[in-house]
Amino acid sequence: MQDPVDSRLVAEVSRDARATLAQLASHVGLSTSAVQARLKRLEAGGVIAGYRALVSPEALGRPFSAFIEITPLDPAQADDVPQLLEHLTAVEACHSIAGDASYMLFVRVPSPPDLEALIREIRQAVPVNTRTTVVLQTFYENRPMAPADGA
Repeated sequence: MQDPVDSRLVAEVSRDARATLAQLASHVGLSTSAVQARLKRLEAGGVIAGYRALVSPEALGRPFSAFIEITPLDPAQADDVPQLLEHLTAVEACHSIAGDASYMLFVRVPSPPDLEALIREIRQAVPVNTRTTVVLQTFYENRPMAPADGA
């Protein structure tokens, strides 16, 4: 992204996706119609992939979070772990990773016993070893994104 105004606009929308066109225009120094046109172009170009609400896991009864590393028992088997675990709604994210493990899951559950039950479900769905790290406290996540310098 070469245009510094587009970069500022993306950063502003990332901070507050509910900001009005007038508010965004004020922040980036353009008219509302110019901001609207730029947003449409950024959306069409895939820079802005969508808008969503940030929901409180605590308010939904899922305050307990953990990272679960997954290593297949038989690396020769088909690599369909993401598809086989997609139905588990407690799995918020599934990342393919480098290192000893093949995948890193981020999960949210109501309690430690629910985490234990989820790990059993994962092991029943796919033949894997797991290594779990419980999150004690989250200092920040879902941070606003701005284009990388030079992007």
